[in-house]
Amino acid sequence: MINRKNYLCENSERLDTFLTTQIGQTRSQIATLIKHGHVYVENKIVSRPGVKLKSGQKICVVFPQVIETEPQKVDFDVEILYEDEDVLVINKPSGVTVHPAPSVKEPTLVDWLKHKKIRLSTISGEERHGIVHRLDKGTSGAMIIAKNNEAHEFLSKQLQDKSMGRYYMAVVTPPLKDDVTIVESNIGRSSHNRLKMACGLDHGKYAKTMFKHLVLSEDEKVQLIACKLFTGRTHQIRVHLESLNRHILGDHIYGLAPKQEKTERILLHAYLIYFIHPKTKERLYFTAHFDTVMQESIEKKFDKEILDEVIDVNYIINSFTASTECL
Repeated sequence: MINRKNYLCENSERLDTFLTTQIGQTRSQIATLIKHGHVYVENKIVSRPGVKLKSGQKICVVFPQVIETEPQKVDFDVEILYEDEDVLVINKPSGVTVHPAPSVKEPTLVDWLKHKKIRLSTISGEERHGIVHRLDKGTSGAMIIAKNNEAHEFLSKQLQDKSMGRYYMAVVTPPLKDDVTIVESNIGRSSHNRLKMACGLDHGKYAKTMFKHLVLSEDEKVQLIACKLFTGRTHQIRVHLESLNRHILGDHIYGLAPKQEKTERILLHAYLIYFIHPKTKERLYFTAHFDTVMQESIEKKFDKEILDEVIDVNYIINSFTASTECL
């Protein structure tokens, strides 16, 4: 069965920009779709992503058929925080890569989703399994998975209009000086190390992060912070912290080795996710609790009574709301 969808351009803009907004995929994925002859403007195939659309033009996308791939054997489990016929909210374990890649030899989150029989066709003709947003391999925490195309498009648009968001927790050293710290600096691929991203680059994309102090360790060398993303760039929290000469414990890419304290994993966790449900239109909040390693690391460093107070969901949300209103 051919999967096609029609769109109407209301304002003059580039074809790839228009489809990125409509379909909720990255511009590179859209460019691939266009170059492979799957996009029609006024019933004519176009092959250039930069084609300028006019107001009132009709665009048709014929999505390629899905290429079935055999999943790897999964040797890990994933905590499900919520599930219905449209969405799945999970607590991704640290050490699990989200997407398969030639360099990834171990089973991924996508392999786990295949075993769960959650399928979602994508514009590239491969199974994306409803991945709306990503977390780095070492980062744990809340992720939302779309279980059908309609939910996927609806949730992807929320990433763009900021009606979906996440609050992260991180253990950093040295502590930040202020109660609230905001970093606004473009992020792009480092020209010195292809594994890293860097700030302040001309070719970088705008990025904004807010950091909120939660609690200091007794020796005042380590700090638990909450992080709010206003954009979603690769390694954004880690890069913006590095620009302040801070790093997350356990971060072996942006960490300050050799003085870095040894931990089993990077102490970065997507603690809270919120979004509008694609069908009910209700705003939902889900908390992903720390795994054993991160929980024990945090409890060793911080006073438990203070910790219980500052990691309360309402405390975190209200702290950022108050800080934003004061800007």
